[in-house]
Amino acid sequence: MIKYLLYTLFKILSIIVPVLLAVAFLTYEERKVISGIQRRKGPNQVGIFGFLQPISDALKLLVKESIIKKSAATQFLFILGPLSILVLSFLGWAVIPFGKQLVLLSNLQLGVLYILAVTGLNIYSLIIAGWSSNSIYAFLGCLRSAAQIISYELPMGFIILTIVVSAGSLNPMEIVLKQQAIWYCIPFFPIFLMFYVLILAETNRHPFDLVEAESELVSGYNVEYSSMLFACFFLAEYGSMLLMKAFLVLLFCGGWLPIINIFPLNMIPGPVWYSIKIHFFIFLDIVMRGALPRFRYDQLMRLGWKVFLPFSFAFFVFVTIILTIFNGLP
Repeated sequence: MIKYLLYTLFKILSIIVPVLLAVAFLTYEERKVISGIQRRKGPNQVGIFGFLQPISDALKLLVKESIIKKSAATQFLFILGPLSILVLSFLGWAVIPFGKQLVLLSNLQLGVLYILAVTGLNIYSLIIAGWSSNSIYAFLGCLRSAAQIISYELPMGFIILTIVVSAGSLNPMEIVLKQQAIWYCIPFFPIFLMFYVLILAETNRHPFDLVEAESELVSGYNVEYSSMLFACFFLAEYGSMLLMKAFLVLLFCGGWLPIINIFPLNMIPGPVWYSIKIHFFIFLDIVMRGALPRFRYDQLMRLGWKVFLPFSFAFFVFVTIILTIFNGLP
């Protein structure tokens, strides 16, 4: 029993520690890349080239006093909101395969549905935090988040169904193995681009970060939070960003598979390939944040309901019909 508990604890830490480290230095990379785009220095004081700035920021948040509002609707929910969203940002990694038979916790047959369910639960944490803050700005921020996530999860579901129908499985590892001949991003290039845009909106990333529009909502649902409770939102946002990029790579870019299965590329370990692909899309996110203007909220909703939803549904029907006609269904 003790050995099982220690093994489970090791597995959990093998998810939490790498994700926290990746999030910490992702913030450093984002600040340096955006500063380069905007012709300024960025972090450059703490450590060599400012490399220890994320550690300094973490220590600063740890020593700050946590202020819990006495006027909060429910103080228990006020604390539960940021803690629950942080936990949810880690849960999705449990079924992500980083190599053949290399899954952190469990190789679920319904792993794709599990990831979609975990990411969808984030909305409840944001609503809890926004409502319990007893602030109109926080409440409007959480309502925006609810509407935005619902609007963009519907077309995301049809895109995932397209991949599932093509692969014939909901198991993440089997979906990757089906891409040994050709990655799905090539035959399904339109929905691949659409899925990338959808996960930007799903994770509230620029140019779809309307939930945290500082000019309108003073940071939205997290405006009443400070210290480590605020850091929970911050860590969860970047953790979800990494998770959704890992999901994108899994569905469309061959997961741990090399770009070309030739020597010496096929000698590079699968987790290294997976990390390189995730980092490529993360870098695109950062560049877009530094280069693109923010959408208006009406443009955001119109894009989700009037463009992405009908197109993703039509593409799913089209692919299903083609596979049926040519006996291509798995």
